[in-house]
Amino acid sequence: MNMKKLLFLLVFIPSLIFAQENTKGFVINGKVAGLTDGEVKITNTQQDHSIIASGLLKDGSFQVTGIIPEPGLYFLVMGNEQPQYIFLENNPITITGEKTNIKNIKIEGSQSHKDFMEFNRVFNPLIGELNSIAAGIQKEANEKKRDVMIRQYDSVVSIVNTEVGKFVSARKSSYVSPFLLWVTGQLSTDPVVMEQRFNMLDENIQNSQIGKSLSEFIAYNKVGAIGTDAIDFTQNDMEGKPVTLSSFKGKYVLVDFWASWCKPCRAENPAVVKVYNKFKGKNFTILGVSLDDKKEAWMKAVQADKLTWNHVSDLQQWNNAVAQLYHVQSIPGNFLIDPNGKIIARDLRGEDLEKKLCEVFGGCN
Repeated sequence: MNMKKLLFLLVFIPSLIFAQENTKGFVINGKVAGLTDGEVKITNTQQDHSIIASGLLKDGSFQVTGIIPEPGLYFLVMGNEQPQYIFLENNPITITGEKTNIKNIKIEGSQSHKDFMEFNRVFNPLIGELNSIAAGIQKEANEKKRDVMIRQYDSVVSIVNTEVGKFVSARKSSYVSPFLLWVTGQLSTDPVVMEQRFNMLDENIQNSQIGKSLSEFIAYNKVGAIGTDAIDFTQNDMEGKPVTLSSFKGKYVLVDFWASWCKPCRAENPAVVKVYNKFKGKNFTILGVSLDDKKEAWMKAVQADKLTWNHVSDLQQWNNAVAQLYHVQSIPGNFLIDPNGKIIARDLRGEDLEKKLCEVFGGCN
C-alpha cells in the first residue's frame, strides 16, 4: 500500500467554477419545528462559504429561491444551526423536520439529493473504517501488526472501489456519480478504470462542469499509469546527442529517474546494475533520466556507480522536461515499458524489479 493514501481527506469537494447558464431555478419550501427566527442560506462548500441564495426564517418556516448552473453539493444553513449538506438541483424542493433532530431532516424533490443520501449510506461506514485503520497504522510501532493493518486497509479500499463501480453503473445519469468518482479518486489505484467508469456516464453528465473537470483529472492521472502508452520524449545524452524513447521500441525499457545528489537513488543503483547485467541479453535495456543540474556531478555518479546504459538529462533538476511530462514527484522512480510501448509496471525497486523481469521473461534460474 502506498502510505500516501493514509493522508486522504474524503470530505474533499472539488473546487469548480460554473459558467453555464440555466433559466430554471429551485424553490425550497421548508418547515422545521423549533427553529429560531432568522435567516436560511444556501452556501457553497468551499472555505469562503459564499452565499448563493437566502430567505427569511419565521416560526420554523422558510422559502429560498435561486438558480444554480447544474446540480451540486451545497450547505443548507438554517439560522444558527450547524450547516447540513444538500445536493441541490433546479427543482421544487421540500424540507421538513425538527430542530431536535436536525441531522435527519427530510429533503424531498431533488433526485440528486436522494442519490447523495445513498452515497452516504454506502460509503460513510467504509470511509470511517479506512480512517480508523489509517490512524492505527500511524500509531502502531510493531511492524508485523502494521503489516496486518495495512492488508486490512487495502482490503477495505478494494471494497470501496467495487462499490464505486456498482454505484456509477446504477446511476449513469446522476450528478452524484461524477462527484463520487472525484471524492474517491485518491483511493483508485487505476485511472484507466476511473476513465472506464466515467465513460459509462450519460453524455450530458460527461459534458457538465463537474464532468469536464473530472475528465481533466483523469487525463492528468493517466499519464504514466500502468496499461497506458508511454509518452515519447527526446532528451540529450552526455555528449549532447538527442536520444528518443521510441527508438527503443521492440525492447523492454526501464525509464529510470534518479540524480547524483539523491541518496536513496544512489543506494538503489547497485540493485539496478544487477538487474541490468542479468537481463541485458534478453531484449531489455535501461534509459536513465537524471534530475541533476550539474553535468560533472551527473557524469561522475554514472561512472562511480557503473551505470553502463543510456543516460539523458537537460540539467534542470526538478524542472527536467521528462520528469514534468511524466509527473514525477519523487525519486528514485521508474516506468517499465514493453516492446509495444505500453507501461506494464512502475516504481519497482530492489527485489520487486527483479521479480517483475523474471515474470516478463518467463522465470529465472
